[in-house]
Amino acid sequence: MEVVLIPVVILVALALYEYRLRRPDQIVVAETRGGVRVRSGRLYPRHFSSPITKTTHSFQQTVDASAKGNLDIRVKLAVTVGASLDDIATLVRVGGWSADAVARAAKELETLLLGYVKGYTEVHEVEDLASEGIRKYLLEHVRESGHALGIEVVTLTIASFDPVNPQIAEAIRQREHARILEQTESLNQQARIAATKARLAADQEIATLEHALELRRYDLKQEELEKESALAGSRAEHELRLKKMQLDFEKDELRLLKDSPELLLLTPQAARLAEASQSMKNARTVVSLSPPDGVQGTEILSMFSTLVQKALEALTDRKKK
Repeated sequence: MEVVLIPVVILVALALYEYRLRRPDQIVVAETRGGVRVRSGRLYPRHFSSPITKTTHSFQQTVDASAKGNLDIRVKLAVTVGASLDDIATLVRVGGWSADAVARAAKELETLLLGYVKGYTEVHEVEDLASEGIRKYLLEHVRESGHALGIEVVTLTIASFDPVNPQIAEAIRQREHARILEQTESLNQQARIAATKARLAADQEIATLEHALELRRYDLKQEELEKESALAGSRAEHELRLKKMQLDFEKDELRLLKDSPELLLLTPQAARLAEASQSMKNARTVVSLSPPDGVQGTEILSMFSTLVQKALEALTDRKKK
């Protein structure tokens, strides 16, 4: 039994001594016949593998270059890089079989950045140089350099860009200040022009709406006048019909009285005259049916007056008897 346990203990001890647990921030690479491959397991043999950190590496770099005309300038860069999983073999070749392969590859990148900055600034006038232009130029070149070094450029920032000569730097600042003021004034002018155009457009729209409103009011007034005219016409027609009906009624009444004169005694006017004559002793009632202007009345009115007089005389004689 002890003979069996001793080899097992030795194997376990060797395994604990040789194998290590890969941390989440590590890339474990191993050499193969075709080159270098990445181990995907959590355990790896330390003597046959190399862990490379996956964390990013940042550095700052100051480049003293010169613009066209041999004017000295100073550019400060801030760069962050990390390992490129697609170019692990290149990273191992550049950075070595070491955990700090990314930092070593970043050193090589600093040299390349130095050449890129100088190559760009030497062909431009100092007043034409700007941080954004330098950054754009560097980004176009560091992508290819990153693949050549096995690293990936995460960020690249121009921390500062200034001419070394303070007088030139002050002149550039004043020029930039004037340019900003000019742009600001131009934007203000454009804003005022836009506001004036908007106000004119609003005034024109308001005038158009007011004109449409006046036309609508005029149309409504015309409709109201037409309705009032139609109503007045209807009212006049109604009054004419009433007057015509009254006239027809009076004509019928006169025709009836003409055909039957004795009906005159049954009229309310004749009855009131008879009652008035009976209440007054020796009184005679005279009814004048002539018009106010003294003109002779019609034949029917004369007949009615005669009949009334005869009726009154008959009632008086009857009362005497």
